Amino acid sequence: MTLHPSDALERKKILEEKFMCGIVGYIGEKKAAPILLDGLTKLEYRGYDSAGIAVDCGENIFIEKTVGRLDALKDKLKNRLPEGTVGIGHTRWATHGRPSDSNAHPHTDCHGNFVVVHNGIIENYLPIKEDLIAKGHKFSSETDTEVIAHLLEEIYRGDFVEAVREVLNKIEGSYSLAFMAKAHPDILICAKQDNPLIIGLGRGENFIASDIPAIINHTRQTYILNDGEIAVVKKNSVQILNRQGKSVDKKIFHVTWNAEAAEKGGYEHFMLKEINEQPKAVRDTMSKRIAKDGGAIILDELNWDKNFLDGIDKIYIVACGTAYHAGLVGKFYIEKLARKLVEVDLASEYRYRDPIVDEKTLVIVVSQSGETSDTLAALKESKRLGAKTLAITNVVGSSIAREAHQVIHTWAGPEIAVASTKAYTTQLILMFMLALYMAQICETLSDERIRELICRLKKIPAQISETLSDVEPIKTFARQYGFNEDVFYIGRALDYDVALEGALKLKEISYIHAEAYASGELKHGTLALIVEGVPVIALATQKSVYEKTLSNIKEVKARDAIVIGIAAAGDTELEKYLDHVIFVPETDELLIPLLTVVPLQLLAYYAAITRGCDVDKPRNLAKSVTVE
Repeated sequence: MTLHPSDALERKKILEEKFMCGIVGYIGEKKAAPILLDGLTKLEYRGYDSAGIAVDCGENIFIEKTVGRLDALKDKLKNRLPEGTVGIGHTRWATHGRPSDSNAHPHTDCHGNFVVVHNGIIENYLPIKEDLIAKGHKFSSETDTEVIAHLLEEIYRGDFVEAVREVLNKIEGSYSLAFMAKAHPDILICAKQDNPLIIGLGRGENFIASDIPAIINHTRQTYILNDGEIAVVKKNSVQILNRQGKSVDKKIFHVTWNAEAAEKGGYEHFMLKEINEQPKAVRDTMSKRIAKDGGAIILDELNWDKNFLDGIDKIYIVACGTAYHAGLVGKFYIEKLARKLVEVDLASEYRYRDPIVDEKTLVIVVSQSGETSDTLAALKESKRLGAKTLAITNVVGSSIAREAHQVIHTWAGPEIAVASTKAYTTQLILMFMLALYMAQICETLSDERIRELICRLKKIPAQISETLSDVEPIKTFARQYGFNEDVFYIGRALDYDVALEGALKLKEISYIHAEAYASGELKHGTLALIVEGVPVIALATQKSVYEKTLSNIKEVKARDAIVIGIAAAGDTELEKYLDHVIFVPETDELLIPLLTVVPLQLLAYYAAITRGCDVDKPRNLAKSVTVE
């Protein structure tokens, strides 16, 4: 099978399961270590905080790992590269346990007989770990991954493949896994569930990788594993099994991309890749945080109770840029669902206005990188004033994560493009879940309403995928209006908060002057800017203010603006008054920002393409702002 980057359906099928960390494996006649290190280098674009390799050297399995960049690992291995021809390697993006040497992969059992690397999250690792400790196993890390190696040691009775199958039947969660066993030096085993894994096919050698760039210099013939499949990889053969142990007939996928395109998963830019990763990022961020019966939100990181929340009389959400816009939505959620007073502040202004903060204040800081200088300074000032602090960030072990009293991590995976997309949607997910969690504790919502909202929430990843399935109208709008020098966004309630993010995306990557206004404010000055032919993006998804929004849209149409509406599927009224309408799937109006932001991201992206802008690296901007 030949796949071209333009083949959107096939590309989406193969690439929609991108995740954080990186995996590389090799078995053949050549020295494994250089191949592993080269493969991990090709995966650096994905982001990571530690790295390691394991190589079978005959009498023992050599393992070296370290926190930090790959260069640190290479320095440790200088003049002592192992000679073995079988090995696995890993770059880790921390989810369980801070970045450290001991938490870095690979992980082993008590006696070093089994080695494992893992991308993903094992949801039931804690009860498994407790059971293994009771049986005498000694753990050396804080990770969920290490339980897999110990569980394999506990189960193994001589049949490596059968033991791996039994392990997979006992664990729950998302994963791509690669295994080595001291007693089976001629075999690597790998498995996939909700995270990508491929097998590279060579002559007298075979490869394992979590992404195509890791192996593209060695082979372009691959197997793409599906969920539930296990691969038994030897140097001269690859056998694919299903979970029941039955052989699976796989078609060879021939990679036609060059190395640069492969890093981007066949997409033209990292930003487009990351927009398309949002269903997976949102699903991962929700992972483990919803009760199995769908009746409650579980935030084990917090363990708050009613006494804690009764002791809070004010909440600040403090952030910058896109994270600030997520905070505005968070304010709406917390006030609406948990009935707690919330104020949202720009981190760059917060410290300089002498905020009223004391021990009854909860300060929530939001930062994708966890290193945003203004936000970190606001966090430190809040602690100095006695506030309780909570961080929402994407990077385990970051400065903000370490400084805050408590932290909830988005599991969005690394963002390479400067313009944030999947970090924003995962921040919204956590804001919504936090608000529901508080509502449960404060009993401000009925059990039925909580269950209804959780049911809607669980459908969001699939609905984002649906929203991403037809981008042709958005491309058309971008070509038509991409050379306008002014664009306006309007909306009410949550639509206004999302409009702010849409306008920011457009101006930061396409350099179009874009402004967002609360629709009700048009008559207080903004209408003077609405002239014939100016594009207006109108969000109209909030039922509680729908008629008023419609009235505002008529106001700009009366000035001959070109109006593109964003509406929920089934809205037959709005398109009567607009030039164009983009529909998103219908959901609860509280959750619809997670869907309406997607066409706004795409509109900004394609407008930037139309204008010939550098999408991933817009002028004058940086990914992580570490100066005030």
